[in-house]
Amino acid sequence: MKPTPNSYIEAMLAYTPGEQPQGEGWIKLNTNENPYPPSPAVAAAVMSALGADGAALRLYPSPDSRRFREAVSVLHGLPVDHVLAGNGSDDVLNLLIRAYAGPGRPVGMLNPSYSLYPVLAAAQNAPVVRVEIQADLTFSIHAVTDSGASIFFITNPNAPLGINYARKTIAQVAADFKGLLVVDEAYAAFAPEDCSELLRTHSNVVITRTLSKAHALAGMRVGYVLARPEVIGLLDRVRDSYNLDRLAQAAGVAALNDANWLQETVGKVKRSRERLTQSLLDIGWSVVPSATNFVLATPVRMGSPPGVSTSEHAFEFLRSKKILVRRFPAHPLTASALRITVGTDAEVDAFLHAAKEWTAGRG
Repeated sequence: MKPTPNSYIEAMLAYTPGEQPQGEGWIKLNTNENPYPPSPAVAAAVMSALGADGAALRLYPSPDSRRFREAVSVLHGLPVDHVLAGNGSDDVLNLLIRAYAGPGRPVGMLNPSYSLYPVLAAAQNAPVVRVEIQADLTFSIHAVTDSGASIFFITNPNAPLGINYARKTIAQVAADFKGLLVVDEAYAAFAPEDCSELLRTHSNVVITRTLSKAHALAGMRVGYVLARPEVIGLLDRVRDSYNLDRLAQAAGVAALNDANWLQETVGKVKRSRERLTQSLLDIGWSVVPSATNFVLATPVRMGSPPGVSTSEHAFEFLRSKKILVRRFPAHPLTASALRITVGTDAEVDAFLHAAKEWTAGRG
């Protein structure tokens, strides 16, 4: 007898991550990684946790990531029982959907936003309700509050658009929404404000964060969720017992404790982002104002109007130069655009040189 999987798992599509190139010489501006290394304290903390002979790895890590959670609680001025650690923020997003969604209990999301949400919903056999972001980049608060979703995700700043919604807008949603409102703040460090203060005034608000972007720990998989203790307690029941390994916990504590390094590297990314934005505007591309470590830009070429085919041509030209960016052709707001991670100054220069060459019709 052939084993039969759950039909909804068999029917679902997996998440598609950005391309990870093989070989040398690539300029990787497609997955929003930090172009700078993490705090030097991170490497020191990892080596200390590893020990001279690696014997520490034979022992299980702290099951509740206590020291890391304490560092998070200090950072946000919240009791430690308001914090749960995750294997990247993707882990806590999965836990939230596992705990709050299912058949007849929809997952809500803005569209476009993080494409992992519908994948996680499908794995839970939960329907998905999408609230469209309009051409002026706003969304209807009433459409969210009337969505009927059990849990609703607002990626803020938004990916892949890069825009940041004001805290007061999110507060309006939270005031009227009857379910759990998750504000996914993966890019909050690059934005002018965040929504963590709403935890004190709205019991249905949850904040998720990752150390992959601003803290340059994408390779370690460290994230966390902030919520009221009753929500944290529920998530704690469904998480893996050791969901954050020993080295990741050490790295996370060291990264959070080096605020100066974070401020310095985020500042460099912001300055490069503004230079990249202005340079693209100067050659005729349109750019969505960004509050992240990437920009969404619509390429324009001599003799070719902006559009899906023009975007695809620019993408392939850049790839021929070993420069990777990303396309999102499935939504009208992103179909004609390229998402470009802010790299080092040298990487931004190389991208701009290629973009100018293509724009001038030489490629």
